[in-house]
Amino acid sequence: MIRFSCRLARPRFVLDADFTCTDGCVALFGPSGSGKTTVAKLIAGLEHPDSGRIAVDDHVLVDTAAGIRKPVHQRRVGLVFQDGQLLPHLSVQQNLAYGRYFAPKEAQAIPFDAVVELLGIGHLLAARPATLSGGERQRVAIGRALLAAPRLLVMDEPLASLDAARKLEILPFIERLRDELSLPIVYVSHALEEVARLATIVVRMANGKVAAQGPPSEVFASPLPDNAMDRFEAVSFLSGTALRELPEYATTILDHPAGEITLPGRFGPKGKTVRIAIRATNVTLATEKPHGLSVRTALKGRVHAIAGGDGPLTLVTVELEGGDHVSASLTRLAVADLGLERGREVYALVKAVSIDERSIATLGGE
Repeated sequence: MIRFSCRLARPRFVLDADFTCTDGCVALFGPSGSGKTTVAKLIAGLEHPDSGRIAVDDHVLVDTAAGIRKPVHQRRVGLVFQDGQLLPHLSVQQNLAYGRYFAPKEAQAIPFDAVVELLGIGHLLAARPATLSGGERQRVAIGRALLAAPRLLVMDEPLASLDAARKLEILPFIERLRDELSLPIVYVSHALEEVARLATIVVRMANGKVAAQGPPSEVFASPLPDNAMDRFEAVSFLSGTALRELPEYATTILDHPAGEITLPGRFGPKGKTVRIAIRATNVTLATEKPHGLSVRTALKGRVHAIAGGDGPLTLVTVELEGGDHVSASLTRLAVADLGLERGREVYALVKAVSIDERSIATLGGE
């Protein structure tokens, strides 16, 4: 469990944040300047608060009232940054061994071979960092952090410098850290799809404060008030089971009580549970089931709520058959023209190409 309550004042920025999270992947999410990296640095000991307390399980890292401030090397916080920061003159194996050097003798360290296998870097051990791809460097950086036997892993925008293909390559490895090692992770990012896929708890930061905290499905269900750009951050989460794969089209069909969901990519086998994140700006509503459209996904439901306000946009929440909810960002003009009101039967349309593969998580099943 992570307990964080700190205040830090700077000339043009004040952090005053308080949150408590259980184990899993805790995502610090928010725009640049919101304070998420500052929180990560405070946990790692790279910054020091004016006042506050930080604890990981029963280990107190900082308690200004009690005069406790453990130095970086005693916190056992593994750090992974954007660029990996590998030592260029050492091989991959030597970089990994460098991480082991910092593991306390009494710690139950993860075996070297287990880390290499977990991250799929056995074929890279003799290579130098300059010869690695961006995704390979990040996997080595994660391995080095794990071999230091951390109590907590802090990942500060670890995929920010990678292209889309490399991000898709490394995300499954971070999922394995979360699921197979049961190692608490603090994941700093402003990439909503990454957070949607990895996080068990989201701490949403804004202007140095915690604006929202909870499971991704709750935190991203509606935008923050008084900020028109936040409509791009309103996200719904739906889970379905793999019904069939269409390998000739590299497509998967999910079964959902409200209708079939078409996904780009192969996420079988049949019966596997798959969770997807859908941005409200990518949902269209229709009052009749459409025909003759390229859109494959049409989910049946009823209007549950329509956000108020006198601006040009509104957020319509639809309760789908089966009980899930999906949000659609619409103009108020469209709401009026369609005669949308609570209880009206509608179909939520989602283009498969609008679903980012980074946000698709496989959760189990057959």
